[in-house]
Amino acid sequence: MREAEHEETYPDLYGKLASVGPYGVEVGHALITMVEPHLGHERAYHRWYEDDHYYAGAMAMPWMYAGRRWVATRDLQLLRYPEKSAVAQPVTTGCYITVYWVTAGRYDDHMKWTVAINKRLNRDARVYQDRTHVFTAFQDHEATVYRDGAAGPRDFHALDHPYAGLVVQVIDADGPAERDELLEWLRSRHLPGRLAGSPAAMVTLFRPVPLPLDRMSYVKQVEGADTRLTLLWFLEADPRECWEEHFTGLDEAVTEAGLGRVELVAPFIPTVPGTDRYVDRLR
Repeated sequence: MREAEHEETYPDLYGKLASVGPYGVEVGHALITMVEPHLGHERAYHRWYEDDHYYAGAMAMPWMYAGRRWVATRDLQLLRYPEKSAVAQPVTTGCYITVYWVTAGRYDDHMKWTVAINKRLNRDARVYQDRTHVFTAFQDHEATVYRDGAAGPRDFHALDHPYAGLVVQVIDADGPAERDELLEWLRSRHLPGRLAGSPAAMVTLFRPVPLPLDRMSYVKQVEGADTRLTLLWFLEADPRECWEEHFTGLDEAVTEAGLGRVELVAPFIPTVPGTDRYVDRLR
């Protein structure tokens, strides 16, 4: 009999945990993590993340109910702007991004588990060190704007629906009050018009929350917790096919509204799980 079969797993506690607290399907929170594997470690990092960490460090955890990985090949990296970004230096840094949904009202519960499991994974040498976290943050869901109203997939479907592309937009406001104004402008005025006739089916809007003090040391504390918004544009077309027409000038629109500064606009395409597709096109 394997040693693991003798370990105590406290099964009675799971029944108690399942009987209390929120358990809806709406998007309550997200983990958005953009990472750059170190030069020469691209394939090894990719295989570790897909074969182990995506599951053991994320999807196997309570209240994290959907996830998807995306990649920016070199040609996609070169579409990013602005050149001087507060998120990525240089702006092409961060060729992989993974997005996860967390059940509404379960952020604190999930964080206790994720901190504990990552300590265990580190202790067991199951964390790949040759990588840099460029933009990693848990974020609270603020709004979703749909192109087609009630038709089509909802935001809680977004990481399972076969979208062809993702555009990540990060905006910094001057302060908390200005961020509230920015959010309302985006939700009610800017995004409905921008989505109309575009290949983007929806945009989800999030605000980052500070990471716990006992987080892993290789993940830096979240910046802009009081001033930043993160927008995820889910595309029905490859971003290269529609970039010029639909995704240039997003920074100019925010600047003209006088509500903040766009610090990143970055396109991605989905990875193909279980394969090394695109690994040789990152540099």
